[in-house]
Amino acid sequence: MKYAFSTCDVFTATRFGGNPLAVFPNADGLSDFQMQQIAREFNYSETTFVFPAEAGHTRKVRIFTPSQEVPFAGHPNIGTAFVLASSGALGELRSSLSVTFEEKAGLVPINVREEYGKITSCELKAPQPISFGKTIPKHLIASAVALPEEDIVTSTHEPQVVSAGLPFVIVEVIDRGALERVRIQTQGFEAIRDILKTGLRASLYLYARSADGEELRARMFAPLSGVPEDPATGSAGCAVAGLLTHHNGEASGECSYQIAQGVEMGRPSLLLARAEKARGVVEATWIAGACVLVNEGLIEVD
Repeated sequence: MKYAFSTCDVFTATRFGGNPLAVFPNADGLSDFQMQQIAREFNYSETTFVFPAEAGHTRKVRIFTPSQEVPFAGHPNIGTAFVLASSGALGELRSSLSVTFEEKAGLVPINVREEYGKITSCELKAPQPISFGKTIPKHLIASAVALPEEDIVTSTHEPQVVSAGLPFVIVEVIDRGALERVRIQTQGFEAIRDILKTGLRASLYLYARSADGEELRARMFAPLSGVPEDPATGSAGCAVAGLLTHHNGEASGECSYQIAQGVEMGRPSLLLARAEKARGVVEATWIAGACVLVNEGLIEVD
């Protein structure tokens, strides 16, 4: 049987930038095994499969990396909303269209913005409140990415597992130069995985801050999950926005962050993250960005 797919680049307005995504808008009939095979064939960081809603919302969406299914991810949701809206599957384009995807991590609301008949951006709200897990000794982080320990910054927070629906080890580094010097050391990632001991992915999200703290440069590595490096990671963008807002010393308010990622890979991405805090608690996080359509086709599935 043949299944239609589209590919798009997410968190960019320029084709061949951002994070590539394959979307199967009508995936009814595909088994878990077949979806995993297809995701491995595309070999993007994620591939999405869209099904009719089961709980009365817009669609059900499942997300696969080349090695496993994940409960939530940022760029797959942004890209899937873009593909469905662009194709007319979500109805007539309006200046603002709200949709909700049903996913393993929960409900993912997405706002699709349009101007003059063109989708300009999509913004999702993370399906879960920000949560904080284990801290990881910085010598383990340093050994995983081949950096000296003094390049790991701990003045605001230790390297820590943070999640807004998908967990990452969030690590601040001293500057962009440190990010550029990162080299993956598989044994170091295996040591971090062994420390986590909860089935969590050993996914490291490293970032450096600008002087005012509102601009971040980031890289994300998950080699044990089949993603040596990700050009843009929306779910981690939500997590780091929530983490920094948690530590900013203000009791209430909204904080916004502009995140550049994928630069070192030659796939520059731009993510716009924000977090809302009330009475000292981060209550919600969002991530937004543009997309561009790249390809459409059919794939034969036995």
